[in-house]
Amino acid sequence: MPPRISFTPPLLNSATPWATDHADLTALYASPHTGAVTTRTSLLHGFTEDPSVHQKVVFPTTTTPAAQASSLNTYGYSPHPLAFYLDAIADIIAASHAPQTKPFIISITGSPADVGNAVVTIANFAKQTAYALLVEINLSCPNIPGKPPPAYDLSELLTYLAVLSDLRLAVPVPLGLKTPPYTHDGEYRVLLDALKQHSRVVSFITSTNTLGSALHVSRAGGTYQPTLASAAGTGIGGLGGACIHWLSLGNVATIRRMLDAEEALRDVVVIGVGGVGDRDGWERMLSVGAVAVGVGTALGDKGVDVFGQILGA
Repeated sequence: MPPRISFTPPLLNSATPWATDHADLTALYASPHTGAVTTRTSLLHGFTEDPSVHQKVVFPTTTTPAAQASSLNTYGYSPHPLAFYLDAIADIIAASHAPQTKPFIISITGSPADVGNAVVTIANFAKQTAYALLVEINLSCPNIPGKPPPAYDLSELLTYLAVLSDLRLAVPVPLGLKTPPYTHDGEYRVLLDALKQHSRVVSFITSTNTLGSALHVSRAGGTYQPTLASAAGTGIGGLGGACIHWLSLGNVATIRRMLDAEEALRDVVVIGVGGVGDRDGWERMLSVGAVAVGVGTALGDKGVDVFGQILGA
């Protein structure tokens, strides 16, 4: 069986633009209110980011003063390659002058072959350093033109899991999948059917990523225009934060029930992500079966202090 995992406290950041660079990760690691640190999703080799089309906006969900924030982004992954994050992790732990205090979740993506190579690279890094690491395989970004999220497609998902299954015995780090928001039973069945065929591979599910096909508009010159640019020229991107909290909560609850109904999958844990910005949201996620809760948009809105605010510290 995959190793069962837990976090203390059961609160962490999700893979977002606010976990991109060395300073971001250092602040998250130093916080006494995070039980783990997640890196922004990286590719094996990285890419050149284009600020003219890779954009984000944080905005209030309602006009009330106490409104929780939502966000929209029109890009996919970190421009930094995987090696950047491995180096950053080593630097951060060394700079603390103390044993590692919390695990790092390294979020990765790419083709099945590249994901396999990245997992091996991380496994070798873990063996060399003895660091506590987990690997989140992001198969759910809605913003890559011509590449719909693999987690919606059974054959695509099975291709990734087959690669990971072949590596399982050589990889001593827990592996997880980051899933998109599911909206009907058929989409959940894709995930469950794939996991049942590779029940010894996955230790955790991160649910959910942003919801695709969203548009934020702003008034400019008397007319409404897309707030953000995008590679497709539409300004359409992935919606996160309070706007998707209830959908994400339903996903976490449904996935937890589905896993519990399958004996071989009951030890797979769920990290709940989506619209959590206060203690009530955190408690709701835990109440429906999340082993820990990831925070993204609220981190971008309030900074790293949001974790202490959520815990009431």
